[in-house]
Amino acid sequence: MSKKKVVIGMSGGVDSSVAAWMLKEQGYEVIGLFMKNWEDDDDSEYCSTRQDWIDAASVADVVGVDIEAVNFAAEYKDRVFAEFLREYQAGRTPNPDVLCNAEIKFKAFLDHAMHLGADLIATGHYARVRQNARHGRFELLKAFDHTKDQSYFLHRLNQAQLSKTLFPLGEIPKTEVRKIAEQLQLPNAAKKDSTGICFIGERPFREFLGRYLQHKPGPMKTPDGKVVGEHVGLSFYTLGQRKGIGIGGVKTYQNPDGSSDAWYVARKDIENNTLWVVQGHDHPWLLSSALTADQASWIAGEAPEAGRISAKTRYRQADVPCDVQADGALNFSLGFPDAQWAVTPGQSAVLYDGDVCLGGGIIAGSTF
Repeated sequence: MSKKKVVIGMSGGVDSSVAAWMLKEQGYEVIGLFMKNWEDDDDSEYCSTRQDWIDAASVADVVGVDIEAVNFAAEYKDRVFAEFLREYQAGRTPNPDVLCNAEIKFKAFLDHAMHLGADLIATGHYARVRQNARHGRFELLKAFDHTKDQSYFLHRLNQAQLSKTLFPLGEIPKTEVRKIAEQLQLPNAAKKDSTGICFIGERPFREFLGRYLQHKPGPMKTPDGKVVGEHVGLSFYTLGQRKGIGIGGVKTYQNPDGSSDAWYVARKDIENNTLWVVQGHDHPWLLSSALTADQASWIAGEAPEAGRISAKTRYRQADVPCDVQADGALNFSLGFPDAQWAVTPGQSAVLYDGDVCLGGGIIAGSTF
């Protein structure tokens, strides 16, 4: 019987490199695919595509798999980056990784892999897939290593995509991945994990966005209407932001001991081009008891029944209990027994039943 062919996305990072080795050890015919998705400033200090390709090709040589490069820059610009800019221009804070997975890694990449004759695709994400024996549907589960779990970013995947996907790293901790890379003497064993915008990398964010977005300065106000500064453009701020606001020296309200609380971005008024700021991490304007979300995507193909489940409203957050109420296929609302901090329009609200990721949607608004 011929081996099953798996095409794995190889980024040049440690995770996808070890995942490729694991698949080969498991007996699959493995082909690496390196995706180039950004071309606007290829030669800048922030764009690591050239080095990433060298790393990916070097690893493929050590592991003993073929690798090819594919350019999805046009698809990325149309499907991910344009939407990313639209969201920022509208005053929201999008999550490019969520969009990138849905539109590039599990759409353009999946299509390309199938054209290469693949049976399955794989990535270095920390997550798990299983087929539920009871109803036959595929489920997306959190990784065993909850500190690295990336199911939040994968919540828009559907049955067809999950049925073709392997996540080799889902059942091992990140520390073990590093150990394997060192034992195999992979050339990128000590390479740092990538951060920053999906496929664009780390760069001075405000300066980068400023090249693409129109921005107009306006007033920063406190809840009592006092002007305490000027913002550089609403697109450059996100709810809950503390650093880089530019009013650190203003002490409107002092504590009894003479100290003053830090400033936080609390609301954005697009119509009046006003940024509302508050003092103190637990200011009421930063706490939400409920949210509404749209553009919902459900892994099972249908919304969960109304009731108590758990959710994350941002990636690095612990799951919190909530009550879900679906409004049709694309909209839902969540109510929280404990108010949630800095619920941010544009970010994803992702729902869980224990370790099973149910799907989620884009936060449209919240109530205080």
